[in-house]
Amino acid sequence: MKQETFDRTLAQECASAFSASTGLGCTLSDAAGKVFSDYGPSCEKCRLCAAVGRSREGCIRAHVYGMTEAQRFGGKYIYFCPMGLTCFVSPILGEDGTAAKITVGPFIMVEKQDFIDCELLDHAQLSEEKLKLALEALEEIPQVPPHRVNHLSTLLFMAVGFMNNVSAENQLLANQRSDAIQGQITAYIMTLKQQENGTRYPLELERRMLQSMEDQNQEETQRLLNELLGAILFSGGGQMDWVQTRIYELLVLMSRAAINNGADPERTLQLNHEYLKKLMQFTSIDSLCLWLSDALNSLMHELFSFADAKHANLLHRCVQYISEHYSEPITLTQMAEEVYLTPSYLCRVFKKETGLTFNEYLNRVRINKAKELLRNRDLRLTDISLMVGYEDQSYFTKVFKRLTGTLPRAYRESLLGK
Repeated sequence: MKQETFDRTLAQECASAFSASTGLGCTLSDAAGKVFSDYGPSCEKCRLCAAVGRSREGCIRAHVYGMTEAQRFGGKYIYFCPMGLTCFVSPILGEDGTAAKITVGPFIMVEKQDFIDCELLDHAQLSEEKLKLALEALEEIPQVPPHRVNHLSTLLFMAVGFMNNVSAENQLLANQRSDAIQGQITAYIMTLKQQENGTRYPLELERRMLQSMEDQNQEETQRLLNELLGAILFSGGGQMDWVQTRIYELLVLMSRAAINNGADPERTLQLNHEYLKKLMQFTSIDSLCLWLSDALNSLMHELFSFADAKHANLLHRCVQYISEHYSEPITLTQMAEEVYLTPSYLCRVFKKETGLTFNEYLNRVRINKAKELLRNRDLRLTDISLMVGYEDQSYFTKVFKRLTGTLPRAYRESLLGK
């Protein structure tokens, strides 16, 4: 699979943010003008050329020319498209020079009526029908006063410059990480070569990795994944189709582990679908290993970020449910089903956020309710026990004594007197 020499995701974020913050159209394209994505009222959405009967070839040539001039003039350039609309551009650097560009525009830099008089009436000499279409298209094009244009061009230049630096730093870190991953994989392969059963698939190692993922130990999960990759490569003898099949199975297990421990099911399954499509495109073992490491990091990120985002709402729902149903039989498994999580994950989150286990919290709620009911001398202890969710009065008494230090009857007497 051909690797791009620039970070397209980062470039898309840059173009999208610039468009959203300025209201201008932004287009991300390669050096030859092939469009990757566009945002806002970009050249791709401009209907002016079509309205006057011109092809888009002139626009593409103008944008490529603008990028060439931006390279000559230090990274930014303001220019006009064939219809007299204004654009500016900054090139995105790759390993071998300019790899892509972000183009902002088109927009009107003069008074709209002046543009109509000069560009549409005098130069284009349009028919009445075409002029009507052109005026309609012009309504969709933003207007920017001249004194702001240079500032906006500088802002794009600085944003792209920052992105270029981040991308270069990320590439360096990726190279270092790739070397580290390959080192761990190679070391494990050397270990397997000295074992009699080294060619067998290590199911126990796989189980440990999934358990480490459940424990949300990202560093240990990464280490165990590298060993698993080493085992897969060694047992597969370098056969790419066999390696891809094993990794396919591994990705499915990893995504299920993330879901079972709190990751958003829809988002995680969508990620997994995308991963499985990309998996079959690789022809290099090295790039495949690095990519799988990134896939694991994404799944772990989904696990952590989902958990953090959901904790407040999750606990609120649990507390509300317990306050409404404390008189009924409630189990951890039942509560987990109510909030669509596994019991083990709910137990871990509940303990972490409240300092109590689920059952400890439930007992405290029930005993606090029992304290209120004990103020009513007409209620028997057996009735109170049932009313707060304990079918066994002796167990109710035991829990009450453990949490309050006294028996229910003695507590009532201390409140109401004998």
